[in-house]
Amino acid sequence: MLATEAIMRHLARHLGEDEELWGLTGLLHDIDVDFTGADPKVHALKAEELLGEFDPDPELIDAIRMHNDEATGLARSTRFQHALAAGETITGLIYATTLVYPDKKIESVKYKSVRKRMKEKAFAASVNRDHILECEKIGIPLDEFIQLSVDAMRGISEEIGL
Repeated sequence: MLATEAIMRHLARHLGEDEELWGLTGLLHDIDVDFTGADPKVHALKAEELLGEFDPDPELIDAIRMHNDEATGLARSTRFQHALAAGETITGLIYATTLVYPDKKIESVKYKSVRKRMKEKAFAASVNRDHILECEKIGIPLDEFIQLSVDAMRGISEEIGL
């Protein structure tokens, strides 16, 4: 969740959005995983329930709920929703790419390596490439999105153990 927070903050700065709101949403988006086991039928809906008692910004709740479109049965439609879906998904691809480097350090990772791994469906097979491609729906081309995401995660490399 720290990696998603970093990416969302980076995206908010890049897009002129509310960095605190986007960062907090990235941090909290998977708050229900311990309760749901990431079951796609209830994940994100339980988060909405858990966070609701704190009266958070409705946009935060909406983006968190919609990052798991399988639970809602609805298509994402806002820039914020697409950003969270793409941002949280690319973290898995970047982590996996980092771990195949000899030094296992994100500082060594080139965006081209992550881009190459996007095409390899068997690599980090659980990472939904279509979700990552939603970056284009927020006006950021894939190569630029990958670089922004790698840079964001580099900024917190110690916190995330990379």
